[in-house]
Amino acid sequence: MFNRSKTKMVEENKALPGRDQPAFPIPEGHAVLGTPLKPPFPDGMETAVFGLGCFWGAERLFWGLDGVYTTAAGYAGGITPHPTYEEVCSGRTGHAEVVLVVFDPSRISFADLLKVFFEAHDPTQGMRQGNDVGTQYRSAILYADEAQEHTAEQARADYETALQGVGYGGVTTEIAPFGPFFYAEDYHQQYLHKVPWGYCGIAGTGVSCTVPASGGSNGGPKEQQA
Repeated sequence: MFNRSKTKMVEENKALPGRDQPAFPIPEGHAVLGTPLKPPFPDGMETAVFGLGCFWGAERLFWGLDGVYTTAAGYAGGITPHPTYEEVCSGRTGHAEVVLVVFDPSRISFADLLKVFFEAHDPTQGMRQGNDVGTQYRSAILYADEAQEHTAEQARADYETALQGVGYGGVTTEIAPFGPFFYAEDYHQQYLHKVPWGYCGIAGTGVSCTVPASGGSNGGPKEQQA
């Protein structure tokens, strides 16, 4: 049986207090792409944020896509400012493990990223992915603007229909506006490049996802910088 304290979202008045600045240094550059991890990013870039289980494997999915400028592992969607990995894993910050994806919309669309997102994990599992159990492993799309929100909502509904058609339950993917993004510790960044034999617990359903074409903007969510 799952540990309910790990699979139930923490109440705000019971969340850890956090801190007013990061507890650790943030690396400047991407270990694979050689691009900056932190803004400012080049003009024309857009930002997407996805949670689909352990961020080690999730980040690797996106950095290899043509049109992706940079990626970073981090924490978002929670309460505690500037959390550490240990705090997030305690279930007392409310954060999900997420991947920040900065992309060139003239080369890859938000809809293309959503297809990768949905097909790479099982979005029907609630507060877990496979053997990884806890609120930090929940499926989530944190949108930057109304265009992303609309496309994500439509994609979720369409994919739920496809999944239910082959016997899966309802999609539990959270779709919410993006708030502060907190970078994860250095050793988490591009982890599966640094440790190629490392753990990756995410796995897809084998069901294809068809995503409607999306609009976009040159805007992006606010990011909590180091």
